[in-house]
Amino acid sequence: MVELTIDGKPVSVPEGSMVMHAAQELGVYVPHFCYHKKLSIAASCRMCLVEVEKAPKALPACATPVTQGMVVHTCSAKAIAAQKAVMEFLLINHPLDCPICDQGGECQLQDLSVGYGQSESRYKEEKRVVFHKDVGPLISAEEMSRCIHCTRCVRFGQEVGGIMELGMVGRGEHAEITTFVGKSIESELSGNMIDVCPVGALTSRPFRYTARTWELARRRSVSPHDSVGSNLVVQVKGDNVMRVVPFENEEVNECWITDKDRWSYEGLNSEDRLQTPMIKGDDNVWREASWNDALTAAAQTLGRINETQGIGQIGALATEYATVEELALLGRLVRGLGSEHIDFRLRQNDANFEAALNGVPWLGMPIAELNNLDRVLVVGSSLRKDHPLFAQRLRQAAKQGTQIVFIDSFGDNPLFPLAARLTVAPSQLAATLARLGNALAAQKEGAQADEKDPVQKIAAILASGSNSAVLLGNTAVSAPDAANIAAHAQVVANGINAKLGFLTAGANTVGGYLAGAVAKENGMNLPKMLQNPLKAFIVLHAEPKLDCDNGVKAQEMLANAFSIALTPYKSAALDWARIMLPVAPFTETSGTFVNAEGRAQSFKGVVAGKGQSRPGWKVLRVLGNILKLSDFEDETSETIRDAVLQNGYISRLDNKVVAAPKASAVAPVGLERVADVPIYRTDAIVRRAESLQQSPASAAPRARMNAETMGALALLDGNQVKVKSASGEVTLDVQQDDTLANNTVRISHAFEQTAALGSAFAQLTVERV
Repeated sequence: MVELTIDGKPVSVPEGSMVMHAAQELGVYVPHFCYHKKLSIAASCRMCLVEVEKAPKALPACATPVTQGMVVHTCSAKAIAAQKAVMEFLLINHPLDCPICDQGGECQLQDLSVGYGQSESRYKEEKRVVFHKDVGPLISAEEMSRCIHCTRCVRFGQEVGGIMELGMVGRGEHAEITTFVGKSIESELSGNMIDVCPVGALTSRPFRYTARTWELARRRSVSPHDSVGSNLVVQVKGDNVMRVVPFENEEVNECWITDKDRWSYEGLNSEDRLQTPMIKGDDNVWREASWNDALTAAAQTLGRINETQGIGQIGALATEYATVEELALLGRLVRGLGSEHIDFRLRQNDANFEAALNGVPWLGMPIAELNNLDRVLVVGSSLRKDHPLFAQRLRQAAKQGTQIVFIDSFGDNPLFPLAARLTVAPSQLAATLARLGNALAAQKEGAQADEKDPVQKIAAILASGSNSAVLLGNTAVSAPDAANIAAHAQVVANGINAKLGFLTAGANTVGGYLAGAVAKENGMNLPKMLQNPLKAFIVLHAEPKLDCDNGVKAQEMLANAFSIALTPYKSAALDWARIMLPVAPFTETSGTFVNAEGRAQSFKGVVAGKGQSRPGWKVLRVLGNILKLSDFEDETSETIRDAVLQNGYISRLDNKVVAAPKASAVAPVGLERVADVPIYRTDAIVRRAESLQQSPASAAPRARMNAETMGALALLDGNQVKVKSASGEVTLDVQQDDTLANNTVRISHAFEQTAALGSAFAQLTVERV
């Protein structure tokens, strides 16, 4: 520790700290622009100049290392004069457009110019102008004349996002921040550049000119889009969500959020919102109804099916972003009706997956622990797109020397260095893990690793660690042999004394298990329901065609039954439901999500419901009351939550795999589908966010194959092909992608254009049109 004095106050900080860190330790504010606690030090703005005794001139606090006995003055005459001089230079070319700037009212430059600026400028020459730039549908860079060249956005892209999409060209007065020629900003974390920009050079294009910051009420919430559970500040004007920004929580999302979290709010105000209950008559025409009529009709029909068809003919389906409270009451409702058929993991293919686990699957460690691992094996995950903030933490770990290995089917660039990678067909994930387990056992017995064998190389890398983790991604867990993949992953984890973790797909995957939204002994999960269709279904939040693994088959099953849709969106249920009940998305209800690390985070509604929509848990409670079921007396969501999460729910989190590993099935002959769920197609809210759908990540799907597979089929890049599966066929353009394994075709899921192909793990035939 080094002891020094700042403004007459003594402070001790670790050796190697900067004066800025020591000042923050004391709570002393030093004005700055380019410094950011999560980014490297650039010392380019010079706003943080302070006086250091015995130094001949003022020094930048952000880049001056502390020394024993150092005496610093942050607000002496010399320091203030230096800071005012810097401010004058920063404002030389800055346009005077605060009244029309979206950053007005929350601008660092505006705030500091009040304290350190002049009442009028001495600069009379012509100001420079930087022409606006089109950098994509999400970020506006149309006023780059405001840029003060702090380079925060450049450093964010390089250091946090993992990709340098912005850079500085030119020198002196001609310097400007720009993208590479013809490129737009496409990073899944790009919106954080807006947050770190201290002026109004980078602003939110969807939010642009829609509200002033002082008109907005700020309310806390939790993201429903992935298993991180990012903490949000939702900014509201009237009854509309206008903007979403991060709420800092170092243990969860640090100070970042994904673009999906930031701009999905557009989907909340979609014209597709269902605002009144609707009933489809015998003539197949939808008619609006009162809540009383719709709930009574639903209850009467469910009761009649129980009486005429026998107990156990009613099923329930939900999504992984339904709240703990909604899932708990859905489970109570269906069980109160005598059925055990319930599932919330709509992309699940392995009917025996739950039986293979000892408890509730979870990350197996705190999220922050990802930064501290020294060896990581990620199995079956498009990590950057499925879990962007987990990828960001592993990116920081890789910089500190963590060796990360991927065994996957995608070949996507994670934007950090990999120690090794093996890209295989989805059907080969279990077999590859089995070989890895054998290699680890052999090396433990003293066998030398053959560096030419990729599996043995991976085994040697993993065996050299002391704090390791094996993480199973979305593809591994939704595979038809998920239980066997997990069993082999357990063997690998045991072989290197590593933690076994599940990245978990949804915001409330862990909460869904805790709430009992999975079938028990005699119940059927979705794969079994598809084989044995029921007479009635209650469907919560889901858009089956795009949310289920085999969406066409699931929608057909629901259309042939009496299906009740609790949905915020009309188009999600028009084709298959009999009754549509408008329920609130996360911003209009209270609830709880349990993230991947098992952290329960409750939130309140931030705006009133649209039209006659109601919180899902209230709708289910009233439906239970009409059906005269017991245990439907809760008056608040908190009492439902407490009933689910009482008695130390953390003890129920257990990744131990009880199923024994088996030999993998023989690899199928022909082409296998590799199906990712694109980052902006994961749930109903995001799919209705217009700006996110305009981004390249949501571009129309193509049939992607490597050169060898294309050569075998006599195809060229750009050809049109007819792709057929057992479910149907689609026509797509071909794109060469040499990151894929042989005999695999990558076709994205969750698009209307590809829904006809059915399962993400389908066998395909491809022929040129």
